[in-house]
Amino acid sequence: MTVRRRPDRNEVLSIALVAAGLIAVVLIPFVVTDRYLLRIFTLVGINLILVTGLCLLFGYTGQVSLGHAAFAGLGAYGSAYLLLAGWPWLVAVACGVALASVGGLLLAMPSLRLKGHYLAMATLGFGEIMFVFFDNAEWFTGGSDGLQGIPPASLGGLTVTTPEGNFWLVWAFASAALLLVGNVVRLRPGRALRAIHGSEMGASACGIDTVRLKIQVFVISAGLAGLAGALSASYIGSLSPSSFTLHRSVVYLTMVALGGPGSLAGSAVATVLLTLLPFADAVIPGITTSAAATLQDWEPDIYGLVLILVMLLMPRGISGVLSSAARRIGLGGSAPERPVGEASTP
Repeated sequence: MTVRRRPDRNEVLSIALVAAGLIAVVLIPFVVTDRYLLRIFTLVGINLILVTGLCLLFGYTGQVSLGHAAFAGLGAYGSAYLLLAGWPWLVAVACGVALASVGGLLLAMPSLRLKGHYLAMATLGFGEIMFVFFDNAEWFTGGSDGLQGIPPASLGGLTVTTPEGNFWLVWAFASAALLLVGNVVRLRPGRALRAIHGSEMGASACGIDTVRLKIQVFVISAGLAGLAGALSASYIGSLSPSSFTLHRSVVYLTMVALGGPGSLAGSAVATVLLTLLPFADAVIPGITTSAAATLQDWEPDIYGLVLILVMLLMPRGISGVLSSAARRIGLGGSAPERPVGEASTP
């Protein structure tokens, strides 16, 4: 006799949110006629690729990274340099992803033996070193002036120049990233990652090679950040070191924290909300220009305040709030998740 396992509320919510998100993504190009809005939603997709990888590292494994903007910069500058040299778009993007992955490997091998705030400081230092490199290596990055005239995406001789084409291209990669990470966390590696998050010593005692697994996750996460950077380079057509600062890394970490630990769907919702925040005047009907300008001026402070409030009032983020609501209406049941930011036991 086969006994079916009843899906818990997190799985039900994740499936519902993913289905709603896919429907929304499909409908947006047909409903939204404003080219500026399509560009904004394309940026949401680019951020989602990076946050998906960071969610795997921070949300599931419990490893804090304050250097993911640097990995995005490696992917962006690596692909842009090759595109300006005349390389095919797909090859240039693949090389940008590989460069970011190698950077993640070189940082992970010595750093992931660290824990807690020591690891955070190591990744922060890496991010600052790479920012100085981006700002001064004129032969590679163009220095503080950045790179201009980066060719757009080109597939099979077809150049993607329209807002609709860029939207579909970016969201195809975003969907693939979500599918990849979603499969990882649902299978045996995902259970191992949760075990490391719960107790690294306990996971090691169960036979899990914790150092090797953490390095693999870090490389995947860095590669996805590099993919996001490479897509943004060809989409925007220019690069500047100011796009890869510590502030950007904190914003990405805030998106994962707001979404909730171990929740891809929650991180996706948080990415949409926080990416749209600077463009409130374009996406919220009736908001005044002065109010939108105030939001833009106070954007870094709002991100910091959101992070503090999540830690204090919503330790399980958006996913925890939705899970509690689902429990009240009877959609399954499961044990509470580990709060955001709670470090694994050494």
